[in-house]
Formats: sequence, structure tokens, C-alpha cells
Amino acid sequence: LAPRRGWVFPGLNQRLSAAPALMSAVPPARPYAAAAKTAKKGSQRTKQEETKKKQATRRRPLMSKPVDDVYLTWYYERPSYDLEEAVGMLKKFQELDFTHPQQYVYINVFLDMALQKKKKVDPFASTVLLPYRFTDETNKVLVFTENEQEAEIARENGAAVVGGVELIKWILEDEIQVDSYVAVPAIMPKLIPLRNKLRRKYPSTKRNSLGHDIPKMLQLFREGLEYMVEDECVIKTRIARV
Repeated sequence: LAPRRGWVFPGLNQRLSAAPALMSAVPPARPYAAAAKTAKKGSQRTKQEETKKKQATRRRPLMSKPVDDVYLTWYYERPSYDLEEAVGMLKKFQELDFTHPQQYVYINVFLDMALQKKKKVDPFASTVLLPYRFTDETNKVLVFTENEQEAEIARENGAAVVGGVELIKWILEDEIQVDSYVAVPAIMPKLIPLRNKLRRKYPSTKRNSLGHDIPKMLQLFREGLEYMVEDECVIKTRIARV
């Protein structure tokens, strides 16, 4: 209501006249930076809300057993059975599903790989001789020996290849390929060139592939079941037929 604007805002005319000069010196505003920050905060909030919703809707298994044959599995704990009962169920399922009776039975073994000093056992591979063989297949085994008497024993017990230093060149050139390698202690200093080639198949006492009892080693690696630790603590292998 003042007749002149200078009475209300003294010095307004000088400030308005100086505004264009100041506008040229001031850098242009960036309205998009603030918008981007708000969007980022909003995205973090939405993520946190989604995680809270997921945690809230997580179902916990109940302790009681279902009363019907049809039920939601995540409402109940997974049942566990004794070995004999589980094998009987497998045989029953085989008859109901009309599957082949010679199909394999697999097992998952979970190992405790932790040690007392906060270290873990490194994953390993080994061979075990099962009391009941479930397959007629046998592995090819090569025996390293330069003793003619030991070589004859190896051939009688089913060795695929028997020889000494002359086999090194053929193995390096992939002319000889077998499943396992066993050796007697006397020839080990001459097999050093094969260490990088054979790696874990290199004969050693730790894997029971180095020793004087050639028939025992041949039986283990011809008829044995080889297994290895997967995913740091799990052994997944087949152990029988239905």
C-alpha cells in the first residue's frame, strides 16, 4: 500500500540494477543434483522396506507332523528316517514308479571340516573299497616297477600296464591313459618328472598308492570307489543299487 516501493525496501532499485552483473558471474544452478540424491535415498528406503517385508513374511516350520498325505512342506520339518527304513522306502518307490531296479542309490555326506585352531581341513579325494560291490566295471591301473618278479605279480592281479622308466615318455605324450597309478618305493626317485602331469594321481602313501603290497593296491584301485569333497564339506557319491 506504500506509494513508492523504495519506502518499504530501501535500496531495492540499486540491488535490482546490479542483479544482471551478478547473475553473469554466478555459475548456473544444478537442480538435478538434489533430485538425484533424493532418489538415491528413496531407493535405499525401498530396499530396506522390502527386506523387512521379506523377513516378516518368512515362514517357520512347525513341530507337529501332518495328519494328511497332502500338505505344504514348508510348514513342517523335513522328516528323517533310519537307514533300513529309508532303503525300504526307496524299494517301495521303485515299484510304484516302475523305475529300473538296477538304478543307483546316491548319498550325501556332510563333514565337519573345522579344526581346534580356527583352521579348516582342505578338501580331499580318496578311494574306499566297499564291502558289497554294485558294479561290474573295473578301473585301469598302471603299476610302476622295475622288478621282474613284482611285474609278474602285477600282471596276475589284473594290472592294465606294468613297466618302469620307459613309461614316463608315453605318459607325458598322452600315449598311455589309465584311471590310477601305483608304484613301489624303489622306483619313486625316477618318477619325479611325472609329478606335475599326474598331480593328485601321483603315487603316494597318503592315497595308499605307494607300497610293497601290489595285490592289495590293485584291488583297491581296480574295484574301489573314488570320492572327493565338494563345496568344502560335502561328499556326493553313489553307494549301491536299489
